[in-house]
Amino acid sequence: MKLMPCPLNGPRNMSEFSYGGEVRVRPEPGADPAVVADYVFHKHNQPEVTREWWCHVPTSTWFIAERNLATDEIVRTYLPSDPLFAEGGTP
Repeated sequence: MKLMPCPLNGPRNMSEFSYGGEVRVRPEPGADPAVVADYVFHKHNQPEVTREWWCHVPTSTWFIAERNLATDEIVRTYLPSDPLFAEGGTP
């Protein structure tokens, strides 16, 4: 069984979570359609540590997980209110 360290509830079974995508900065309203298309369809997806949105479904809590895409190791998790989130990105 694979566990995800939930920032509120501690280690939980992966079946309790839903993936929300990479943490990326959204284009501004009215942005060029090519910029919006890039945001929607092109993902970084490199074998390195990536910041991702995850939701703990039973509590509806959204948080950030830093996950190594090469090894699938979860490096750390934290809430968007944490200063670590200041590096950028919105759900």
